Amino acid sequence: MLVDGVWTEDWQPVQAKDKQGRFIRQTSSFRNWITADGSSGFKAEKGRYHLYVGYICPWASRTLMARALKGLTDYIDVTVVNPRLSDQGWQFGGFNGADADPLNGAAFIHQLYTKADPHFTGRATVPVLWDKKTQTIVNNESADIVRMFNSAFIEHVQQGPDLYPQDLAKNIDTLNEEMYNSLNNGVYQAGFATTQAAYQEAYQAVFSTLDMLEQRLSDGREFLFGDRFTESDIRLFVTLIRFDAAYYGLFKCNRNQIKEMPYLHAYMQRVLALEGISSTVNIEHIKAGYYSIKALNPTGIVPVGPDKI
Repeated sequence: MLVDGVWTEDWQPVQAKDKQGRFIRQTSSFRNWITADGSSGFKAEKGRYHLYVGYICPWASRTLMARALKGLTDYIDVTVVNPRLSDQGWQFGGFNGADADPLNGAAFIHQLYTKADPHFTGRATVPVLWDKKTQTIVNNESADIVRMFNSAFIEHVQQGPDLYPQDLAKNIDTLNEEMYNSLNNGVYQAGFATTQAAYQEAYQAVFSTLDMLEQRLSDGREFLFGDRFTESDIRLFVTLIRFDAAYYGLFKCNRNQIKEMPYLHAYMQRVLALEGISSTVNIEHIKAGYYSIKALNPTGIVPVGPDKI
């Protein structure tokens, strides 16, 4: 991580833990906002912003999905990092489908953080939404970026579903929080738990939530809120698409695979079939990235299967 702008130690997956051995995720640091009129200091403009992502990362993939669904592929460029986690965190190039940094010539993501803030302390994560005009990070919180992509560029591009319709806002917020605590972050709490009790607590929460969602979809609805695709669907999909390839084995979430839950599996395939979504998923990067975590897989061996989603 970075301490006062200086890289101080090799990358470690466990950001923090409590006394019971539960994994604690770092809070995002850059929380500026793009607005249509630029009153925030960051105006919605074509070609001004650049998105740094990793296909391995579900949080970064949320932003890729929103970018595709809202028709912003010609407005916001993307750079994909190497999926394998190095001793200095996310790095550029060196893997099939990974890019060099076209804007700053950085070797590692953490160099973007110190360019934006020379005294930054914390972990250098993806996604990163970069402003070419002011040469700084706008935002590194995926939830914020999804909502920006949903609304900030509406005067330029009117495409795709409203990911956060006001009549569903409270219900979306409630479901988002439930899924985050027990599923989206829950798989990480299981995988990175440092005590048996913490692992079992997270494991039970993961499958309790999956069972609830399987039941929710069993009434034949297309998406989580009926026929309307929302940001809650984005949040669920990015976890489901990684589950059988990574969370089931490496993170010990092994009661069953998603392919054994018929409604969730069919739902995952429906979302994957939406225009632009398959391009946000790279199973080779997902497996290579997760299985490069030395604390969980010291040999670095990547499983052959599954090779299909």
